[in-house]
Amino acid sequence: MGEPKKVLICDTTMRDGHQSLLATRMRTEHMLPIAEKVEQVGFYSIEIWGGATFDSCMRFLNEDPWERLRAVRKAFKNSKLQMLLRGQNVVGYKHYADDVLEEFIKRAVDNGMDIFRIFDALNDTRNMEKAIQFVKLEGAHAQGTVVYTISPVHDYDFYMRMGAELKEMGVDSLCLKDMAGILAPMPAYDIIKGWKENLGIMVQLHCHYTSGMASMAYLKAVEAGVDVLDCAISTMGLQSSQPATESIVAALKDTPYDTGLDLSLLSEIAEYFKEVRKNYAEYDNASCSPDTNVLTYQIPGGMISNFIAQLKEQNALHKLPEVLAEVPRVREDFGYPPLVTPSSQIVGAQAALNVVLGQRYMIATDEVKNYMRGYYGRPPAPVNEEVRKKIIGNEKPIDCRPADLIEPELPKAREECAPYMEKEEDVVSWALFPQVARTFFEARKARKDK
Repeated sequence: MGEPKKVLICDTTMRDGHQSLLATRMRTEHMLPIAEKVEQVGFYSIEIWGGATFDSCMRFLNEDPWERLRAVRKAFKNSKLQMLLRGQNVVGYKHYADDVLEEFIKRAVDNGMDIFRIFDALNDTRNMEKAIQFVKLEGAHAQGTVVYTISPVHDYDFYMRMGAELKEMGVDSLCLKDMAGILAPMPAYDIIKGWKENLGIMVQLHCHYTSGMASMAYLKAVEAGVDVLDCAISTMGLQSSQPATESIVAALKDTPYDTGLDLSLLSEIAEYFKEVRKNYAEYDNASCSPDTNVLTYQIPGGMISNFIAQLKEQNALHKLPEVLAEVPRVREDFGYPPLVTPSSQIVGAQAALNVVLGQRYMIATDEVKNYMRGYYGRPPAPVNEEVRKKIIGNEKPIDCRPADLIEPELPKAREECAPYMEKEEDVVSWALFPQVARTFFEARKARKDK
């Protein structure tokens, strides 16, 4: 173990903070006024883009995600900006062609993105390979991500192997991403220590506070030599968001790991976001106590709220406990995928169907069929062959990288979006979300024609 060193903090308030707590509804106008103060803090990076924010900007806020990126780049003159990239899924929910991925990364870097956190829902590194390559080609920082989950196949050796594989692919740093808030302190210590000692690479840890364990996991990670911790400001932290920045800063103060960040400045920022949050009360899903069910079912917060909505529609809310119990069984049948977008939706929807219909796999969604065909990638463990047969009969699953089968998609997107196009980035928005982009561009055009 090397000498203890100052721990760096990445601020997630303006991406994962509001994605976790306010259904990704925070508007750019609430981010810009506080930018100067946030800059003064001295964060390692500001996570501000990617994940669900791209889709949400166009779909719900009538905002252009590219305009947001440009505006925040201008406001954060001296900070590194960071985004979440879902590998071959880019910022969507399915695999896109390589030309779309490449153009997206090019445009993101041109508009000021510095660090790309690249993950794949199945931890299939083939689905991350091209993203890592394109980010490196553009001269940006490629962070290889391992999604944390618990299963018979996800043991210490799995995390060591995957870390080594990503380092081999040329990533600049590694991230352990605990999207469900299930990382206990000891595994956090073991995995981070293993990566630091065996790979000698920069390591960042991202946990959600859902189960109440994240701050403890952070402390053990610090002892293991972690370089960067993801935190959100207290008034946008905890619950299903990240640990609170101020608490972590205070816990490490006057120790060899002291972050050096100013608590009184953080307190002013917390006050600002406390007021901002009031604007989003209708989306605010804050519950005050930790949700320890997540430890039993490994279900991220967003998934539970989806279940409640789905079951209400079917007048079957009383079946929620059965659905929650069915999720781990479906997950086992599907080869233990980590439950993160889009695999959480795939497994969740099927579990709900199984319970509501009273018969397992009588009906399967199209996504489940494609999952069984191998179109999402290689599951961590072999799937249950009987279940696969029930779902896709005797079809033979693919064994190549799924995107190898996708023809280039940009030419068609360019053609379709031509009547609305105002800038090159519009083509990318269209390629990713054709329906959403069309509606957004039509409204933009109508406003300009007025």
